[in-house]
Amino acid sequence: MKNALSLFRLFVLLTALLSGGLAQAQEAAKPSPAATATGKAGKANVTVKYSSPAVKGRTIWGGLESYGKVWRAGANEATTVTFDQPVTVEGKALPAGTYSFFVIPMEKEAWTVIFNKTANQWGAFKYDEKQDALRVMVKPRKAASLNERLTYTVESPGLVLRWENIELPVAIK
Repeated sequence: MKNALSLFRLFVLLTALLSGGLAQAQEAAKPSPAATATGKAGKANVTVKYSSPAVKGRTIWGGLESYGKVWRAGANEATTVTFDQPVTVEGKALPAGTYSFFVIPMEKEAWTVIFNKTANQWGAFKYDEKQDALRVMVKPRKAASLNERLTYTVESPGLVLRWENIELPVAIK
């Protein structure tokens, strides 16, 4: 009986280990794997959760992502940004909380950056402008080199979105 119990425990342990390994392998194999960026902006802890699509030789801005249309700022579920304290974004107040993060890219103008109160939503398919907590205008800049994967970093002066040949720095204090 003792050997049977030991074998059962070993089976349960191996099953748990293999399941965790499979889940990690499946996440890594996704075309747009989940990613998280964390850091501080002023006194606030900032967490950005997103799915990271790749360029794969495509034209992103004005191609895959149309100018003038709301974009989920990632792939799959809408990107979320969490602040554990109130912040100012581009000089405008935003309460602590978790927000979905959207962007409206423009060809030759500043881009609209949106913090929406409906944090858990799939893409931008049910985006509702009435739920916007804050909209600010941000000027993108040309990246020094190609960014194959969409990435976010939390760095001075706030957070930076990088993808393809664009960087979008959003000032947060």
